[in-house]
Amino acid sequence: MFQTTKPIASAPWLLAPLLMLLSSSVLAADPGRDPGQYFFNQTFGDFSEELETARAEGKEGILLMFEMDECPFCHRMKTTVLNQPGVQDYFREHFLIFPVDVEGDIEVVDFAGNPDTQKDFALKQFRVRATPVFAFFDLDGDLVARYTGATRDSEEFMLLGQYVVEEAYKDTTFTKYKRAKRDTDQQAALSE
Repeated sequence: MFQTTKPIASAPWLLAPLLMLLSSSVLAADPGRDPGQYFFNQTFGDFSEELETARAEGKEGILLMFEMDECPFCHRMKTTVLNQPGVQDYFREHFLIFPVDVEGDIEVVDFAGNPDTQKDFALKQFRVRATPVFAFFDLDGDLVARYTGATRDSEEFMLLGQYVVEEAYKDTTFTKYKRAKRDTDQQAALSE
């Protein structure tokens, strides 16, 4: 009446997928580096002063991330893209980077030296209604590129940074820039 079953060890076809699943979940759990420490710069909220600092440090400009606490897309960006060392190093090399809480009552000073609350700065000056918004400013405090929403992955976010650093925004949209980069990469791969 008792039926015996074979031990799991005798079923290697079952172990391999199980081990792959466990190892991939361990790899996916890599927390990266804290974006608060390694991506964003510290600020007292005076963006006119930060422009001077960016010029003195030889940066390309300033990147503001308009965000809010309850935003799932902001959270995803921080835990899957902005926590990556390569992303952090590249963006910190080229920009001073600051978060702005679109619901915040903390006073900031805009690029022209005018005081405002974070929420009024975001809504009234830049019409931020959805988050996250990544807003890139040149060294004169002029908005040169804006991306609303989460990027697909860190590769797309890196392309966004390159788009601004290369000043491609002067000639094309980010969508066309990405397409041209993809086409160039595919042609390079085919010629190898």
